[in-house]
Formats: sequence, structure tokens, C-alpha cells
Amino acid sequence: MTDAQDHKEKMKAVQAEHRKKVSEAVDPGRGLVLINTGKGKGKSSAAFGVVIRALGWGQKVAVVQFIKGKWKTGERRFFEEHNLVTWHTMGEGFTWDTQDRDRDIAAATAAFGKARELMESGDYDLVVLDEINIALRYEYLSVDAVLDGLKARSDRTSVFLTGRDAPQALRDYADLVTEMTVEKHPFEAGIKAQRGVDF
Repeated sequence: MTDAQDHKEKMKAVQAEHRKKVSEAVDPGRGLVLINTGKGKGKSSAAFGVVIRALGWGQKVAVVQFIKGKWKTGERRFFEEHNLVTWHTMGEGFTWDTQDRDRDIAAATAAFGKARELMESGDYDLVVLDEINIALRYEYLSVDAVLDGLKARSDRTSVFLTGRDAPQALRDYADLVTEMTVEKHPFEAGIKAQRGVDF
């Protein structure tokens, strides 16, 4: 058998195995819960890629930002200017900016109240809870409250949670968990954040 024939046979076997898995997969009849977490860069960026994918299929999307506050990002500018996404920036900035725990708790509570409203409305196919894991890490929200909100969501609605240090209880509940790792980061080399790449 030639190398080309051997390769063709291997690919046929891979294809057959993939088709078998696809034929056995089921539709859950509900939206999924997705988590991007870890110390690596790109957690929110990847979630916004899924936003674009959903929009490409004509789906309705909402975003609630828990931490970034008034910080202007390219994705926020784009989605707001094109009126494609229901967008709520509820946080007051990074936790080291406010230095006021009570204010941070109030902001996170208000943000999650808005998130529950969006998730339960039945109006959205995808709701992104951007940096909610940070609010959970600092105990501005309780994990139980977030789980209750996810469980109460409309069957139509998938929810994407981003941010470092996703709690284990959320990881256990989610359908997909991606742990982003960092191998190298320009900031560690003294390079400041770049418009269009980092924000």
C-alpha cells in the first residue's frame, strides 16, 4: 500500500468515526452554558466571536459587562454603533479602580439583576456575562445566586460566562468549560495594551 492509499484509509476511518459520533449526538432542547476561564488572554474575545457567530444566524444577543465599566473597547464600540446587540455595561471598572467593596457589590448585584431579566425573558438566543467570574472571585455575587439564575433561564437561551477563576460549582454545571492558559504575554515584556488587539 502506498503512503497516499494508507493516508486515504486512515482518513476514511476518522470520517466514519466522526459521522458515528454526530449521528449519536442529541439536541438538548435548551440553550447551553459555556465558560471561558483561566489566566490566558482571549476569554472575552472568544466569547465575542461566538456573538458574531450567533448574529450570523440571525439570533438575538445580549451582553452584560460586570467589570469593565466605562472603559471603551473595540467590540463595545462596534456592537453599539451597529445596533446589533443589547448591551449593558454595569460595572464601575476594575476592582482596583473603585476600591469600594460596597459599591462593587451593588454594581455586581444590579448587573446580575439585569442578566436574570435578559436570561429569563425568552427574547435572547445568547446572553454573555462578561467578567462575571471576577465578580464571583471577589464575592460580589454568590455562586448559588448565579446558579439559580442559570437554572431559571429560558430554554431558548445559551449563556456564556467569562473571567478568571470560574468557581468549581459553575464548571460542574456548565456544558462547556475552556481553561485558557498563558505561555507568553506582551505586558510581561513591558508592552502596553494595544488598541484593536487587546481592547
